[in-house]
Amino acid sequence: MLQQSSIKGKNLMSEANEIKRDGAKGQKNSGRGQYQKGDAKWHNFVVDYKETAKSVAVNKEMWAKICTDTFRVDRSMHPLLKLIIGEGASKVRLAVVEWDVLEELVEAYERDRNN
Repeated sequence: MLQQSSIKGKNLMSEANEIKRDGAKGQKNSGRGQYQKGDAKWHNFVVDYKETAKSVAVNKEMWAKICTDTFRVDRSMHPLLKLIIGEGASKVRLAVVEWDVLEELVEAYERDRNN
């Protein structure tokens, strides 16, 4: 996990703070060696955090690495990419998940709503 990052000299909320904000459990030595992959575990997800001031490109190779890291942690968990875009108090937080997972979440929501 990164403890501190910056954009144009300004300090950003660190991954550690973002993980704490989510109530997730940080992975030891994420991104370094073979110890634990992904940045954190949150519910049934292994989360990879990406923070940027303006934009981020998500491509097939990036998603493949996130999926591979997730499966190395626990094959029963799902990959999740959390994007934090912006600076200071003006941040947008987005999640990238597989479509099947989104469908499951919508179905569960609709079941709960109808009960």
